[in-house]
Amino acid sequence: MAMAEVDILNIEGQKIGKIDLPESIFNVEPNHDLLFRYIHKQMADRRQGSASAKTKAEVSGGGRKPWAQKHTGRARAGSNRSPLWRHGGVTFPPKPRDYSEKLNKKMKVAAIKSALSVKFRENKLLVVDKMEMSAPKTKEFISIAKKIVPELNALCVLDTMVDEQINVKRAANNVPHVKVIVADNAGKEKKNVDGLNVYDIMKHEWLVLTKGTVDKIVEVYNNGK
Repeated sequence: MAMAEVDILNIEGQKIGKIDLPESIFNVEPNHDLLFRYIHKQMADRRQGSASAKTKAEVSGGGRKPWAQKHTGRARAGSNRSPLWRHGGVTFPPKPRDYSEKLNKKMKVAAIKSALSVKFRENKLLVVDKMEMSAPKTKEFISIAKKIVPELNALCVLDTMVDEQINVKRAANNVPHVKVIVADNAGKEKKNVDGLNVYDIMKHEWLVLTKGTVDKIVEVYNNGK
C-alpha cells in the first residue's frame, strides 16, 4: 500500500517523528463535485424549516362579501382577507418543511477522503502526538496552538472523549476561527461526538489531527467502508 509521510509534532511545535498516511485516504484525486454536494447537504440539514405564514383560508375574518358585486363603482371583492388586502392571507406562503438532503454512504466516504487529500496536497495537514489539557484555559490553548499552526485558523480533530481532550475543546470555544471537535467516544454509546465532516475541514485553513485520530481514520476508511 502506497504511503504518504507527514511529520509528527509535539505541543511545542517540535518534530518528534514521522507517520505514514495511506494514500488511498489522504492523497486521492479530490472530487470537487462531491465536496460541494456534501457541504450543500450539511448546510441544508442545518436549516430549521420552521418559517410559516397563513393563507387566505387560515386568516381570521373574511366570511362576508365586502360589498355588492355590481353598481358600486369599485372593483369586485369576494373577501376582505384576499392577499390583495391589508391583513389578508399570503399567496403561496412558506410552511414548515424538512430541508435535509440525502447522500449515500459511499459518496460521504469519498467526500471525506477528498477533503483530507486537499489539505494534505496543500501541506496544511498537521499531526500532533497528543493534545491534552488538565483544565480548560483559553490562554493556555492559544499558546499551544500558536506553536503548532502558523495562523489561528484551524480545525483540530481529537480522537477520544476523555476529560483531558474535552478540556481542549472547551478552551477553544472562544477562540475565533478555531474549532476543536472530538471524533470518537471512549464508551460504547456514541454520545456528544462531533464527527469528522467536510464542511469543517474545508472552512478552516489548517487541519490538525492527533496521532490517535489518524489511527481511527485509517481504521474506519482504509477498507473502503
